[in-house]
Amino acid sequence: MKKYRIFSISAVLAAFFAIFQSCDIKPEYFSEATPSLFFDTQEKVYQRMGRPFTHWAWCMADHQAHSNFIRLQTFTTDEMLVPSRYNDWFDGGGFLRGYHHDFTPTTPGVNDAWRAFSMGVAQTWSAKDDIDEYVDFDALNFHSGARDEILMQLQSLAAFFYLFGLDMFGGVPLYTSNKGDILPRSTDVETFEFIEGLLKEAIPKLPKKTTLGAMETGSINQAAAAMMLARLYFNAQSYIRQDRFAEAAAISQDIIDGVYGNYRLENDWTEIFGFNNDRSTEIIWSVPSRNAISERSVGVHSAHYGMNTYWGNGTIGNRNNGYCLVPSLDVNGRSYLHGSSDPSPKGTYRLGSPFAKFHEKDVRKQLRAYEGEGKWRGMFYFGEMINPVTGNACMGGNRQVRPSEVLVLVDQIARIYPQAGAEADHGREGARWGEEASGVRLAKFSPIPWLEENTLRGNPHIPVFRLAEAYYMLAECKLRANDKAGAAALINEVRSRYFIGIDPDPATADNLDEWRMLDEWLIEFIGEGRRRTDLIRWNKFTTESWWDKPATNKPHFNRFPIPEQAMGSNNLIEQNPGY
Repeated sequence: MKKYRIFSISAVLAAFFAIFQSCDIKPEYFSEATPSLFFDTQEKVYQRMGRPFTHWAWCMADHQAHSNFIRLQTFTTDEMLVPSRYNDWFDGGGFLRGYHHDFTPTTPGVNDAWRAFSMGVAQTWSAKDDIDEYVDFDALNFHSGARDEILMQLQSLAAFFYLFGLDMFGGVPLYTSNKGDILPRSTDVETFEFIEGLLKEAIPKLPKKTTLGAMETGSINQAAAAMMLARLYFNAQSYIRQDRFAEAAAISQDIIDGVYGNYRLENDWTEIFGFNNDRSTEIIWSVPSRNAISERSVGVHSAHYGMNTYWGNGTIGNRNNGYCLVPSLDVNGRSYLHGSSDPSPKGTYRLGSPFAKFHEKDVRKQLRAYEGEGKWRGMFYFGEMINPVTGNACMGGNRQVRPSEVLVLVDQIARIYPQAGAEADHGREGARWGEEASGVRLAKFSPIPWLEENTLRGNPHIPVFRLAEAYYMLAECKLRANDKAGAAALINEVRSRYFIGIDPDPATADNLDEWRMLDEWLIEFIGEGRRRTDLIRWNKFTTESWWDKPATNKPHFNRFPIPEQAMGSNNLIEQNPGY
């Protein structure tokens, strides 16, 4: 397995000088450190290659939903939010501004996203420039084709960063090197075609996974780059007002058929997110994570303060009781779900209510709990928080729920518990009016083992691309082409693993429409950082309402504003229309 480490000329020089200062030989000093002196082993080439990948890991999996890309894709939608819980998580109103679509050049998170993608581009081209110019692959005895594999991985990584830039901001400055002058923004079409060209050149030169279940290391193979290209075409209508669904469908079918490598849907969904998922047959690309070395998404910001007892593991930090699902129920327990038999008098919504959209017989819809020997169950924390395996309880946090009381997480965000000094707010609901027990918590990533098996903690990789996405892209393309039966068959192939026996609510040619398709995307990929893009593709992001978020009917909100810091550092960059 290739090891990616941060490139550091200074560390190399420090060791270099230390060696010579300990000898009687007079050292020879250089006026500068050049890359040609550094690249004297294969390992050092991989170190240089790895630096932009560490940035990618930070962008995609820094506490998962809190990461720079995932935050804007998730917390601006009907999927998840970060409500204010009295004085907790107000954070200057930043999360509320995102959820309520109060987008301006100073909206928190927007500059972080711009910085994340643009810094990723800069770091990737810098590494590619150094390796392309200074590495003699023959002299270092690399295998045949290694040069293309390394350079095209970096080129594909740049395409990935640019794809996020296009998705969030539209046209962006286009570079192929860090050398040269700063540039203005290119058009959205130019940016789209630039990404397309990078990927089309790279795909045939990348390695292909031939062994089913071979270890994923975070490197980019043919299937990962093909997924990027499929995503680009799949959202072309949103990006450049062109219908490219046929091309997205063709690539998705090829991915499923193994043209770009050997993959297979998992029968057990916990294998996708479990401790050994680096060998999952379904994962195409993932952010590596390993206990005590490079742990990702372990410090779950959604977890309540008392979860250490529930887990039987007191080593987990960052239990900040923040993130939760958009609620399904109003303050009185009536449903916001469209078509409910007990609808809220305040109205119902076609979007949102994610927890209610998981069928009661879905094996994911149970309390997450560790069972021992690497096995675990459940995707959520909800209801009475008593561990179904051990009986350990999560107690209150001395806010609204006393430490002597078992915590009960509710699918509501409202002022339900009486609170001294806040009597006037009792009964209010909305993103501003959460409390300690508000909201079902997503527990999809990085399951927590008992303390006795703590070396498993942090071992699960964080999936970026899964084979299921190719199934769903192909299904939606078939739906748009009016092949509803074909689309339903693909969706049901994925859904079948979530039920013991027969699926009680399969997709059919009769029930599959745009709303059902959006629901299927929601429940399969919840928390994986794609919901905003899916809503925009179906023209729902600004035109539809969901809980505590009325429709804005401002189509320019489908792109974020260019942050003022970006325009301040490059006066050639112009703002998006409407801001």
